[in-house]
Amino acid sequence: MFEEASEVFDNMFKSSFPLTFIVFIPAVLILVSPLPAEAAHEFTVYRMQQYDLQGQPYGTRNSILNTEARTVEADVLSRRCVIMRLADFSFDKYQKALRQSAGAVVIMLPKNMSAMPQDVLQQFMELEPDMLTTETIVPVYFAIEDDELMSIYTQTLTSSSSQGSLSAAEVLLHTATANGFQMVTSGAQSKAISDWAITSLEGRLTGVGGEDLPTIVLVAHYDSFGVAPWLSYGADSNGSGVSMLLELARLFSKLYTYKRTHAAYNLLFFVSGGGKFNYQGTKRWLEDNLDHTDSSLLQDNVAFVMCLDTVGNGDSLHLHVSKPPKEGTPQYSLLKELEMVISSQYPEVKFSMVHKKINLADDMLAWEHERFGIRRLPAFTLSHLPSHRSVQRSSIMDVRSVSFSSRHGAGEPPSGPHVDVKRLGRNTKVVAEALARVIYNLTEKGAPGDLQIFTEQMQVQEEQLSAVVDWLTAQPRAAQLVDKDSSVVSTLEYHLGRYLKDVKRHYVKADKRDPEFVFYDQLKQTMNAYRVKPAIFDLLLAVCIAAYLGMMYLAIQVKSLLVILQVFAFHLQKCVTFVLVIFYFIF
Repeated sequence: MFEEASEVFDNMFKSSFPLTFIVFIPAVLILVSPLPAEAAHEFTVYRMQQYDLQGQPYGTRNSILNTEARTVEADVLSRRCVIMRLADFSFDKYQKALRQSAGAVVIMLPKNMSAMPQDVLQQFMELEPDMLTTETIVPVYFAIEDDELMSIYTQTLTSSSSQGSLSAAEVLLHTATANGFQMVTSGAQSKAISDWAITSLEGRLTGVGGEDLPTIVLVAHYDSFGVAPWLSYGADSNGSGVSMLLELARLFSKLYTYKRTHAAYNLLFFVSGGGKFNYQGTKRWLEDNLDHTDSSLLQDNVAFVMCLDTVGNGDSLHLHVSKPPKEGTPQYSLLKELEMVISSQYPEVKFSMVHKKINLADDMLAWEHERFGIRRLPAFTLSHLPSHRSVQRSSIMDVRSVSFSSRHGAGEPPSGPHVDVKRLGRNTKVVAEALARVIYNLTEKGAPGDLQIFTEQMQVQEEQLSAVVDWLTAQPRAAQLVDKDSSVVSTLEYHLGRYLKDVKRHYVKADKRDPEFVFYDQLKQTMNAYRVKPAIFDLLLAVCIAAYLGMMYLAIQVKSLLVILQVFAFHLQKCVTFVLVIFYFIF
């Protein structure tokens, strides 16, 4: 076969130069050209929040993307997909992309969050609320960095940043020769999710000694929140709160098993859903128990409601109240017991009460206890955060001392906010000891402040706390992702059922006529980056092809002209010879 091919090329060289030039040169160019890079790269992207709350839209309004990639350094961003790295992200750059009507924004998050400086993480957490309150039709996505995506970013950055310092001709040539990337999402346009149910769970430990017993309510919401629902793991807010509540349920269920330690208090445990959406689950639960039923522990003598929120770190504890408790009330007794337990057993912890009135004019309540305060139930929230405005409560950086890459590959622990199991165990012990001192009235009985109830077989199990937090943070728990059939709900129901009685679910759906909340789909999609050339490359390629064919046409024409001249010269030579012969014979 190779011998036949060599004969064909040999005959081609000998017979026709233009044909040889037309066929051989392109073949050589194809053979010697480098191997092409990957034509496309497929990766997962996580869309920014899109929801409506009390009729107010938040987040991005679009999910379709089919446009060319650029970095924010490019002069023109209109109808382009702007790629940014977290290390270089700023709100000004983000606003620049929105002002120039960018086609989309993709923010690249590093696999190893521990490599990111703490100030970069803090800055991004502070910007997350601003990004959500800035409603935009531009689709905003987050992606986890990999080698291919970094290569795309590097090439796009080179193409975007080099054009400003070149001449017009150089820009034209660079534009024609540079590689471009067309970013395309595979999903459809986002639409509202109908009949979405937010699920909450309750269980109880019934006291002994009569029917009209005071009730202590312990509450923690289980859902997480961040700028991207699929990246919201909520380790400290509020995985730590749910973990503490389950551990308290385990401890007091043991105390309520024996007659000697069965207290004259009802303990009601409530794991609420929709906490990050103005505590929708708690709101409906209160309506069902206070307005639509004749038998409820909430309608009886409620001693106080303690909400647990963000209790997994720090060396301080703050009791957030809407109304300072009066002396002689059960909530005042708990406040004093907390102070006594901390001062006598954990002096390294700083404890304080933070008073903030309920502002009904705000779209969002500050803490979950305010839902109970509106219904005139004595309530407060325990947290290691001094203010409800802390950015750790609503950030995708609130992870369980593992990086994003642990869910997408290997990685190191991040330096951002996380749960410290030692501190979570200590805080759980503080709450358990203070609650026990209240329900058993130990202070009035003369028990010393350093008396420890939960020791030996009854001690707080840090392994249990850690396991619950690990499980909760193994998947995102944004309210849009946790439906009534979710494993999160069923597993929580199982754990509550191990320790409590009468465990049951409560559902809340948005009113169809005037919905309190609306969720949207298409929050996780597949994006493809296709390697493309710009339109000017096609134009220049067409010009080159036309020039090439023109040259070939002229070469063919020149050869034909040479043949004609050769024939003409041959005949001219014959004529001249004939004339010379005639002249020879005449003269």
